Amino acid sequence: MAKSLYETLEVSENANESEIKKAYRKLARKYHPDVNKESSAEEKFKEINSAYEILSDKEKKQQYDMHGDSMFGGQNFHDFSRSHAGGQGDLDDILRQMFSGGGGFSGGSSHFGGGGFGGGSPFGSQRQQQPNLDIETNVTIPFSVSILGGSHSVSVQGERFDIKIPAGVKSGEKMRVKGKGHAQGGRAGDLFLKITVAPNPEYIREGDDLIKSFDLPLKTALFGDKIEISTLEKEIKLKIPQNTKNGQRFRVKEMGAMNRKTKTRGNLYLEANIILPKVDDLDEDLVQIMKEKL
Repeated sequence: MAKSLYETLEVSENANESEIKKAYRKLARKYHPDVNKESSAEEKFKEINSAYEILSDKEKKQQYDMHGDSMFGGQNFHDFSRSHAGGQGDLDDILRQMFSGGGGFSGGSSHFGGGGFGGGSPFGSQRQQQPNLDIETNVTIPFSVSILGGSHSVSVQGERFDIKIPAGVKSGEKMRVKGKGHAQGGRAGDLFLKITVAPNPEYIREGDDLIKSFDLPLKTALFGDKIEISTLEKEIKLKIPQNTKNGQRFRVKEMGAMNRKTKTRGNLYLEANIILPKVDDLDEDLVQIMKEKL
């Protein structure tokens, strides 16, 4: 049974959660449009994100492992993605229906409403009766705004205005902006915005938690020290203990994403990436001692 999502992330079908996450980070950095200027990089980046959205979710991964590429009509994921290249939103919609019956990869079953975020679908039958007044469109917001909240500028029908984004927003959620649709007969429709959160190569969001990798010199990993690390909110000092291992995580409480239902924040996990020195740059005597002692 063909399972090309694993090929997209360049991992085996037996890859565990950690291996999938590591492969995603590597590819996301390689193909991020801000880094890779090749014309095909953006399409590849979208495929990588979509593949990770599925394989990082236990239920969706189980569903895909059971059915494989038959879920894509027998096409591999690359061809399937290209055949629905009308926009990332279009592809997300199709995959959402395929894997969660419209629930969304990132909890998209919640909706914006009443001028903000709330219950109830904004695309009800009453709205469908007046398509000439309402406007539906996509908007991409920065990752930092999705975590911390804030204002974001949008342009619709030649008019630019700011919308207020609450902290903790996920891709796939929808926002209604009253009175910003088409105007007719003294009435104005509403604007419905489908939110896409732009990826950030430095962070991965897991539920309400954030994961950030940071480089750590070998000396600091061995003997410990305090280092400064920049986060979305501020620069913090992190105490590194002796004998820190590569991949070891440090928890910073309540510096993750806001859960808008519980009004509590997740945690930030800082993951050590130990940088090894080049042997050729080391003192010869030190190299000899290390060879004898290690």
